[in-house]
Amino acid sequence: MRPHAIRCCYGCLSAALLLIAAQAGVHATPLPAAVTGAMAQVASPQAIAEYRRKLREYQEARAAFEQAADAYWGAITEKRRGRNAKRREHQPIELDDYVLTQPPVYAGPKRPINPSPEAEPERPPRERKYIPVVADLMKAAAEQFQFAPQRPANEIEFKRAYARYATASGLTREQAVRVYSFETGGTGNYDVQSGIEHGGTRAISTAIGYNQLLTTNSVEVMAEQGPEFIRAVTARAAQLSGPARKAMDYKVAVLKRMVALARSVPDDWSAHEKLANTPQGWAIHAMVLDIDVGPMLQTHKLLTSVIFARAKGYTRPLTAAELEMMNLTGDGTGLDMVTMPQALREQVPTSNFFQRNGYERNPVAIRHNTVAKLLAVTDSRMDSNSNLQGARDLAAAF
Repeated sequence: MRPHAIRCCYGCLSAALLLIAAQAGVHATPLPAAVTGAMAQVASPQAIAEYRRKLREYQEARAAFEQAADAYWGAITEKRRGRNAKRREHQPIELDDYVLTQPPVYAGPKRPINPSPEAEPERPPRERKYIPVVADLMKAAAEQFQFAPQRPANEIEFKRAYARYATASGLTREQAVRVYSFETGGTGNYDVQSGIEHGGTRAISTAIGYNQLLTTNSVEVMAEQGPEFIRAVTARAAQLSGPARKAMDYKVAVLKRMVALARSVPDDWSAHEKLANTPQGWAIHAMVLDIDVGPMLQTHKLLTSVIFARAKGYTRPLTAAELEMMNLTGDGTGLDMVTMPQALREQVPTSNFFQRNGYERNPVAIRHNTVAKLLAVTDSRMDSNSNLQGARDLAAAF
């Protein structure tokens, strides 16, 4: 039966009930909820006409906004292409190479509520992608590689191992501690996962550790730096004997298999991401927890940004906030901000470094809407969180 027909039947039924009650000389009893609900949905012609008028106003305002927004974000894309072309030709980047206005914000009327809504077809519930947690990673390592990452005896042991490798690789204490403070809030353990820290109960991503590596990060770093990791762990094994040597030799063998797997796919993010979303990729990500391999994975997540900047001719040491921009937005986009002189940072909107969808989901970038403001709030958060115990322990480990 059509919805309109149903509403008419309910209306007749309710009128009849009221008439019977009046003729019987008794007070009308409350109508069933289904009946009153159906009556409420019968909108008057005036209400429907008003709704349609407001809907037209909304649609016109929204269309005008979308047209302006499309033009704005199209200009962002074109300016980005222009900057990339200039860099390839080693030409200087100037203020005019950026869009200098802020993104348009919709300020028109809200979409009106239909006073006589049609019944919508039922939609199957959207399946939420499962996000593996530490227990899943450990299980995958056992099943895929017959291996259990060697967890530290305590948090300080991991911090010391991380500090040793970071220092040897050229990261400064300030860079490491302040990035840790920003990424983990200054209190995170080596196995902290995004969404579960600070009392959370559900992981919101696969990001784990001091520098919040995603599964794809672990696969990518393993593919690119794996041979170095193998040499380092092999050298450590040579200093051991007995059962400890045997266990370390087995770790080297597993590491070689993981590196070979990570390098078996094309060296690009999409291929690494595809592998990362498999049990084998989860097993590789489990190495973030290993006392020997974890610090190397964590360090190289930051070190690759430093190396990238140097390769592009940027030799000045990166501040922790600048390094975090590269860590968060990607090396190419981050370097665009890092190499900008202060005078430009004060004027260039943060929207120049985002896609539209990413920008509109990022309240920090919207609120702190120039490069200077975004770097300043990052520094401020680092300052505050660096005083917390986890950050102080990491600083003491250097």
